Amino acid sequence: MIFKQLLEQDSCTYTYLLGCEETGKSVLIDPVVETVHRDLDVIRSLGLTPTYTLETHVHADHISSGVKMRALADTQIVVPKIENLPCADLGVEEGTVFEVGNIKIHPLFTPGHTGSHHAYLIENGMHTILFSGDALLIEACGRTDFQEGNPAQLYKSIQDKFFSLPDETLVYPGHDYEGRQITTILQEKQRNPRLMNNKSEADFIEIMNGLDLPYPRKIDFAVPANQLCGQCPDNIPEEYNGPCEIIYGDMKNYRKHGDQG
Repeated sequence: MIFKQLLEQDSCTYTYLLGCEETGKSVLIDPVVETVHRDLDVIRSLGLTPTYTLETHVHADHISSGVKMRALADTQIVVPKIENLPCADLGVEEGTVFEVGNIKIHPLFTPGHTGSHHAYLIENGMHTILFSGDALLIEACGRTDFQEGNPAQLYKSIQDKFFSLPDETLVYPGHDYEGRQITTILQEKQRNPRLMNNKSEADFIEIMNGLDLPYPRKIDFAVPANQLCGQCPDNIPEEYNGPCEIIYGDMKNYRKHGDQG
C-alpha cells in the first residue's frame, strides 16, 4: 500500500492518500478544495489513478474537494451511507468492507463529534491503522456542540470502537494544531487529558460541555457546501470562493502536461 499524509494549513486538516500498488487505484480521505491540484500532482507522481474521495463526516471547518476532484479527474465521491447525500456516488457503512483495489477499508460508525461520523480501519499485515477523523485527535477529541454532536455518544465511540483496538494501533487524526502527525491507542489512553486514567463518562461529558470554544469561522458556508459534497453555496464569502471554481479544461491539460498548480 502506498501512503501519504498531506496537510491543508489553513484548517490544519490532514488528507490521507492511500494507493493500491497492484491496481493503481487510490483514495483520498477528507480532501480539501484548496489543495485539489496538489493532491492530483501527488497522485500522478506516484503513478496512481485518482479513483475515490472518502469523507469521515460533513465538515464545518473546510470545504471538501469531492465535487471538484470528480469534475477534474472523474473520481467517485464516497461518504457515510447514513448521510444520505444525493451528491455522493457511493455510501459506506460499518460491517461492509470498502475496497480500493486490494486495500480493504473497514468503516467504523463513531458518532459524537457529529451524528454520522465514521472512522476507517486498515490492517496491512504489519500494522493496524486507524484514520480517526475528528472523533479522536492527538491528546484531544473533536468538539460536540454542533451538527448533532453528543459527548455521551463520543465517549462511547472512543471507548467501544477505538480503545478496544490493540494498544499499538497507529492513529492518524483528521486535524492537529501543533504540528504533530500520529499517535497510538496506548498513548491516547495514557496521555489524552479528556480520557486518560479511565475517565468516567460523566467526567468526559463535563469536560466537553465546558470547552467554550469559538464558533467555527467557516461553518455557515462549509456545512452547506459539504452537504453538497463540496459544491460552494451562494452565501460563501468572495475570499473563499476562488478554490471552488471548476474549469473543465483543467483535467485535459493535467493529463497532457501535468498540473502546474
